[in-house]
Amino acid sequence: DLKVAKLYDMLPGGAGETSEGRTPADNATVRSVYVIGPDKKIKLVLTYPMTTGRNFDEILRAVDSMQLTAKHQVATPANWKQGEDVIITDAVSNEDAID
Repeated sequence: DLKVAKLYDMLPGGAGETSEGRTPADNATVRSVYVIGPDKKIKLVLTYPMTTGRNFDEILRAVDSMQLTAKHQVATPANWKQGEDVIITDAVSNEDAID
């Protein structure tokens, strides 16, 4: 059953409805990572070609950032890592930012 792979465009459009008779070349899906939030909405999609491995450090970095920014009114800069400085968003007053 190829429902999920087809639903998220991980297989070419002409891939057919079942895996029957497919070769390894036909099954060359893209490799996607979906991060779904507690609200059941997709928060992040990373898609890699079959020829490129996934970067789990980047996936964990993104999840750390999303968890932090969901709890606090901050943003994280490029290449941010847990424990590093963050950006205070405009939603925070100067007085609250100083605290």
